[in-house]
Amino acid sequence: MAGIITNKAKALKEMLGLSFDHLLALRFAVNVAIATTIVWVILSYIKGSNPIWAIASMVAASDPQPVEARRMFKSRLVNVSVGCAVGLLFLVIGGAKEWMLPIALATTVLVSAYIIRIKTMWRQAPITAAVVIAAAIGHDSTITGIGYGVHKVAEVIFGCLVGLTVSWAMSHVWLIEAPSADNVTS
Repeated sequence: MAGIITNKAKALKEMLGLSFDHLLALRFAVNVAIATTIVWVILSYIKGSNPIWAIASMVAASDPQPVEARRMFKSRLVNVSVGCAVGLLFLVIGGAKEWMLPIALATTVLVSAYIIRIKTMWRQAPITAAVVIAAAIGHDSTITGIGYGVHKVAEVIFGCLVGLTVSWAMSHVWLIEAPSADNVTS
């Protein structure tokens, strides 16, 4: 199967004069379509889930090249975990209070930037903290908000996992050879 798809991709590349980057973009488009379908279908069966968060995360953590997809997944997972932990800590300490949000987000940025120091996806940490805290504020209950926030974080992680898995699988099904150093063209 992989050989057939790879040969058809090579023929398409030759016929249309596509570059390596063009083929990667096409594979990425296919990856996103497949992963979106998987996420949407699975999360539609889980009560209280909205696949949009997971789909956005899947796209952000995906890449047509598996090495880059793994790096994005790791970066996103670490920063989502930081944001979730800081958001939960602030909820436990201060409750579902609106005034906690700016302090928690600023703290999350500092933890991510100065302690974790994984610059890729570092903005994800305060975004996740905001999701967790806003869920509690929106439900006017710390306990309900914590449950809802953790649920949203699980959706984000699920989306990232699907994106990584589809990127890896497609790189094995649809092989795209990088140009050799002497044949590099834009």
